[in-house]
Formats: sequence, structure tokens, C-alpha cells
Amino acid sequence: MKYPIEKSEEQWLAELGPERYRILRMKGTEAPNTGAYNLTFDQGTYCCGACGEPLFESNSKFKSSCGWPSFDESIPGRIEYVKDTTFGMIRTEILCANCGSHLGHVFDDGPTQTGIRYCVNSASVDLKK
Repeated sequence: MKYPIEKSEEQWLAELGPERYRILRMKGTEAPNTGAYNLTFDQGTYCCGACGEPLFESNSKFKSSCGWPSFDESIPGRIEYVKDTTFGMIRTEILCANCGSHLGHVFDDGPTQTGIRYCVNSASVDLKK
């Protein structure tokens, strides 16, 4: 798929560093309860860690106790949804619609009115206060 922002994998690696590159570009994940934003509830906008695109507003973040930052809605048009059948499961992967970077997965088990839980790697986002 073509994205508004496209770079070579070498460029992404140089800009992101090895750990963020592994998560954002190689579809990795961070260990549960280790991410910087897991228990952060500061006000602001969570932006793509690769390209800076705004993805989630802090008022949509909630404590899910799943080990990763969780949101009940995204900024409209900023997330791409892709069927993920890895590891013997059927899930929906979420990508930045601006650069195609991996953010995490979305589930329909959220406890808020939306019923949605965007489960996001802290390394995939930056909080702009």
C-alpha cells in the first residue's frame, strides 16, 4: 500500500533506532507493563512515533489493566485496519494511515460506551502535551 509518507527501511531504522524500528516497522510489541505511556494520563495528543501524525486524544485513553496503553476511539481517518492472522489468532492490526507504521491491535472488548479497545505500544506513539 502507498502512504503519504514513504521512506526506505534504512531511513526508518536510522530515524527510529533499533527498538522503535522493531515495533513500528517490523510489527513487534513491547513487553506488557513496560511502556512509558501504560499508566500515563496526562492531557494531550498521542501522535505516531514514526511520522508525528495525531492518532488519539488523551480523553479517549482509559486504564485497561492489559499492560499497554488503551484508547476507546481514534481520531477519524488516522488509523488503517488490517486483518492479522499471525500466532494462530484472528485480530485486527492498527497502522498509522499516514506512514503505515504498526501501532498495535484493536479489540471489541472495551469497557466504555464505544465497546472498543485500541491496544497500543507505547513505543509506537509520542504524547504531545
